[in-house]
Amino acid sequence: MYGLSVFLGEELSNETKMYIQKMKKIGFNGIFSSLHIPEEDATLYLDRLKALGKIAREEKMKLMVDISGEALERAGLSFSRLKEMTDIGVTGLRMDYEISNEQIANASHTIDIGLNASTVTEIDIQELKKYDADFSRFEVWHNYYPRPETGLSDRFLKEKNTWLKKVGFQVYAFVSGNEVLRGPLFEKLPTLERHRYINPFTAAVELMNHFMVDAVYIGDPTINLRTMNQFEFFNTEKSFPIEVEDIGSKYYNHILGEHVNRQDDARDVIRSANARFLKVPQIEPEILEDREKGDITIDNEKYGRYMGEIQIIRKKLPKNEKINTVAKVTAEDAAMIDLIKAGTKFTLLKRGTL
Repeated sequence: MYGLSVFLGEELSNETKMYIQKMKKIGFNGIFSSLHIPEEDATLYLDRLKALGKIAREEKMKLMVDISGEALERAGLSFSRLKEMTDIGVTGLRMDYEISNEQIANASHTIDIGLNASTVTEIDIQELKKYDADFSRFEVWHNYYPRPETGLSDRFLKEKNTWLKKVGFQVYAFVSGNEVLRGPLFEKLPTLERHRYINPFTAAVELMNHFMVDAVYIGDPTINLRTMNQFEFFNTEKSFPIEVEDIGSKYYNHILGEHVNRQDDARDVIRSANARFLKVPQIEPEILEDREKGDITIDNEKYGRYMGEIQIIRKKLPKNEKINTVAKVTAEDAAMIDLIKAGTKFTLLKRGTL
């Protein structure tokens, strides 16, 4: 599952509503927001939350709101009147500080609950059981980290998520946006520090495929059109969309299209499973050079029965007179190479297609 973030510091514009509608169409089913509000803006935030809830209901999207006990009270809401929140379209509350496990357990019988994935402990689990919490309503949400160098490490995220999955939780995390960024730092909002400046689509796929994450939300207000198109392509075609640069090879068009990495996953290269079993033209030696990570190659006639094999290079390899370099993966999509595993579908596209 994918989701987006909408913050309530400003009135909800028509552009924001159109963005939510577009994201829904390409497969995003959740909205994250926050009720951590300045004292003087409490009434404004409640009005904006009602407007956001109306959009969420219209688009049939989940709406998870990050709260503290103090923020609820300032907005004129209460744990004793949670139906007021569900009535305006809020489907879940992500619990922050100043909220006891007993309050959380009681609330779980009325509304979905998001716990802090990074800080929840076994002691919390036992207390929630003691207070008869409805665990079917629980999700665990990692934070996003506005300040550079403070996001989670790969090791911590894997270790924490391994435990959370054993307990039985659905795990949620964030990736950065790449168009409108959230202030005041404007340094992007990822869960994993390594993801701060990489393509949000690639980061989202990595969280799901390698970190046991069940749902990924965009932390910043928006992603750009190209990234939207990547998500839409992936959700529709179930294939990684990878744009490649034309470097002047006459075989460039031949390598374009859908491929599947072989089940016997090679260490140094990604091998298209069916490329040389299709109708292959006579491949003459052409661009022969040292192969860099991200190069797309095709075996020429000097490789005999291997002629026509298409590969993506995973690591620097020497020049080979039997192998032509045909194209290069664009810089925006280079990190996707590391996510392709045995049997993964990928589609090589001309640069500018997305």
